[in-house]
Amino acid sequence: MTEAPFEIFLSTAPGLEPYLLKETQELGFHEAKATPGGVSFMGTWPDVWRANLWSRGASRVLARIGSFRAFHLAQLDKRARKFPWGDLLRPNVPVRVEATCKKSKIYHDRAAAQRIERAIHETLGAPITKDASLRLMMRIEDDLCTFSLDTSGAPLHQRGFKQFVAKAPMRETMAALLLRACGYTGTEPVVDPMCGSGTFLIEAAEMAKGLASGRTRSFAFEDLASFDSAAWETLRAAEKPNDPDQKFLGFDRDTGAVKGANENVARAGVADVISITHQPVSNLNRPDGPPGLVIVNPPYGARIGTKKPLYGLYASLGERLKNHFSGWRVGLVTTEADLAKTTGLPFIQPGPPIAHGGLKIKLWTTTPLP
Repeated sequence: MTEAPFEIFLSTAPGLEPYLLKETQELGFHEAKATPGGVSFMGTWPDVWRANLWSRGASRVLARIGSFRAFHLAQLDKRARKFPWGDLLRPNVPVRVEATCKKSKIYHDRAAAQRIERAIHETLGAPITKDASLRLMMRIEDDLCTFSLDTSGAPLHQRGFKQFVAKAPMRETMAALLLRACGYTGTEPVVDPMCGSGTFLIEAAEMAKGLASGRTRSFAFEDLASFDSAAWETLRAAEKPNDPDQKFLGFDRDTGAVKGANENVARAGVADVISITHQPVSNLNRPDGPPGLVIVNPPYGARIGTKKPLYGLYASLGERLKNHFSGWRVGLVTTEADLAKTTGLPFIQPGPPIAHGGLKIKLWTTTPLP
């Protein structure tokens, strides 16, 4: 097991890097820096485990395990056979190799990947399969070959409990970072008037409870030579959930969505603080208690229905919030600026566009409503 620090990269959708950076620093990785597409910091294998277990916003955790220069395929083959694969991979665990080449004398991606596959198989004995859950990535840029291991396996938005998915769902990782972008820290109530499968509410409740986002799933790093199962169990056991005072309320006009969302909530273990009921936006009222955050991901007309009928929906949402939610902040996700403005809410300038399922969304936020 290599104890020397190496670069750890947490990926996210472009536009969300500042919020992932803040989360990563709050997790104790104080030297983390934002880079295009994610956040990086120096650490060791236990840091990789902790980042996978606790990062709500990261899509994947990549370990930069080494690099060398190669100017042709024969040189790549020779140096790959000297690389300490046995310090990282297990001879009985299948691996797949992906390669990209840019501005380099080696320009054939598949040929480069084949050299690495052959070196691993012939020096270590590890099987090479196309569907292996353990993925080794090689990037050759300016003749420098850099190796990264995808330590997550399945994308980190797959928390392990959401079986019901509504139309045009938002990934849990994005929802967590958008909550953070709204200033949510886990200490206030949250209302979602169009909650779909309940993603915003579940993420908010888990933050309030102090639950690890990866507590119910497995990770690719468990198949690495560096994995210490006893240390991993100690890390997992360190989770100490809170018992928050505030509640999380969700509504949807689709009875199927309400049923499915409540099932997701139950599987996540947060049903004690989340209530999801059937209700249209036109009946939305302020709950009892202190103000908090209203966050909503309404239809945009891009993938669900058409845009024209949505103006009335957005106007109704804005009317209810302006008249009944004094002191509450609002976060609204949409691709359409004119739909956001139809609410009549006092939005501040939205942040940069964020890639979401082939679309470019923006988060529109307010300060506490008058």
